[in-house]
Amino acid sequence: MIASPLPLFHHPDYVAALPAGHSFPMSKYALVLEALAEAGQAVAIHQPEPMGAPWLEAVHDPAYVAAVLAARVSPERERRIGFPVTLEVARRTLAVAGGTYGAACHALEAGFAANGAGGSHHALPDGGAGYCVTNDLAIAAQRLVAEGRVGRILIVDLDVHQGDGTAVIFAGRDDVLTFSMHAAKNFPVRKARSFRDIELPDGMGDAAYLALLEQELAPLLAMQPDLVLFQAGVDPHGDDRLGRLALSDAGLAARDALVVTACRQRGIAVASTLGGGYAVDRMAVARRHAAGLVAQWRAAAPWQR
Repeated sequence: MIASPLPLFHHPDYVAALPAGHSFPMSKYALVLEALAEAGQAVAIHQPEPMGAPWLEAVHDPAYVAAVLAARVSPERERRIGFPVTLEVARRTLAVAGGTYGAACHALEAGFAANGAGGSHHALPDGGAGYCVTNDLAIAAQRLVAEGRVGRILIVDLDVHQGDGTAVIFAGRDDVLTFSMHAAKNFPVRKARSFRDIELPDGMGDAAYLALLEQELAPLLAMQPDLVLFQAGVDPHGDDRLGRLALSDAGLAARDALVVTACRQRGIAVASTLGGGYAVDRMAVARRHAAGLVAQWRAAAPWQR
């Protein structure tokens, strides 16, 4: 185990109350801290500043942003999101976007950092969808570009579901490139067009997945982004109830190490987000996220100060 602490952005507001029995695994954002401790991984917690509303409005309809912050999102939109947008959920979305941005800024200085939430890639310009209220990946990327901190960002999205919202937000841009490698027959039914999409057949396992990912990453990283935002969803796992792939625990960890190693070898900073994970056992999901974070940090070891 690496002795130096994993730089992790985390905020108490990452966990917001949802209706009793809701299927979204909100508790995993607290449980991942327990899982990291259980794994013996030291963690340096950085508490992010909540993202300001103008940066949400830079990628989302201002009227929608106002509705979120006032907890007045329409019932129709809440159905598309999948849960009610309360004031607590509104605080959460600001904190999570701040965490992805904070992790990115830290990574640009030190090589690597992680957000202990985030990866809300289904939120579109006009509103949220698929358990995503706002798109923290897009908000952070847009702010980093606008501030001149980066010339080009590559979003590497390895959730089992396509990053459709992020793809739509950055369509036609050459300063933010989107790459999504996902199950072809999974949500969303109507796919967007990323800069690069790889659709996978049901049941794909570790060896085929990792070989394909390595092949796809090389030309994308050759485009010399200053930063990779990594959506490291663990829902490609074979036991995930919303996935259609068959990766193992070891395969997910190897995937995460592969991404960070490929970036490190080219001197490209990486900021990761948790992304999806929907097994019935919430602690099992948290352990998969934690194992991925540990694998990423080990792969980032030469960057450590």
